[in-house]
Amino acid sequence: MSKSKTNLMPEINSKLAVIVPAAGIGKRMQALQPKQYLIIEQQTVLEHTIERLLSHPKIAKIVIVISKGDNYFATTALPNLARVSTVFGGKERVDSVRAGLKSINTEEFPWVLVHDAARPCVSHEDISALINKCTTANTGGLLATPIRDTIKRSNDLGLVTETVDRQQLWHALTPQMYPTTILLKAIETALTDNITITDEASAIEYAGGESILVEGSDENLKITRPDDLHLAEFILTKQQLRN
Repeated sequence: MSKSKTNLMPEINSKLAVIVPAAGIGKRMQALQPKQYLIIEQQTVLEHTIERLLSHPKIAKIVIVISKGDNYFATTALPNLARVSTVFGGKERVDSVRAGLKSINTEEFPWVLVHDAARPCVSHEDISALINKCTTANTGGLLATPIRDTIKRSNDLGLVTETVDRQQLWHALTPQMYPTTILLKAIETALTDNITITDEASAIEYAGGESILVEGSDENLKITRPDDLHLAEFILTKQQLRN
């Protein structure tokens, strides 16, 4: 957040909640069911993601945001987990994150992480790095990776108009971590003003706050297209062998 507001930041204690928006359809996957319910090694993508988050020592609670018409969630092992609760989401991701935030007791969980349901490969090391750097800087932040490829800008005809300087450009990842009350207020302000919010950092940015970038691993893949499912399975297998 801005330097003038750092004294208003709540203390980061040992308890952290995570919101996992899982109400999306995932049209680009071209699958019969939402991508978070596709299977990797006999578990859904969502189960892999929640298992990874719950096994982190600083995560005490997870709120999974599902759609009202979700017929898949009840078939997983997730409803039986004591530290997991669910709420219904909205049309867009930001609406689901807002619903998750409103369900959290801010006194018990003054800080919150938001993590994509389709990122099952996030490492404990990256989660810890994010928490530690946000704690040290007394500000919110997000995992990200520097852009390494050459970036082109095109016109409406698909023709190159510019080669963009990739210095200081980053791929935004999740988790993203912010004070619960501040993030909710930022999102609600942006929605009221009809501002497009693509992630939590963009809401904080619109509200005039600061976000620290914490470099994460390229293994923190978001499953978006059919080939990503096989790549995620490979990464998970490699991580299991490494550990």
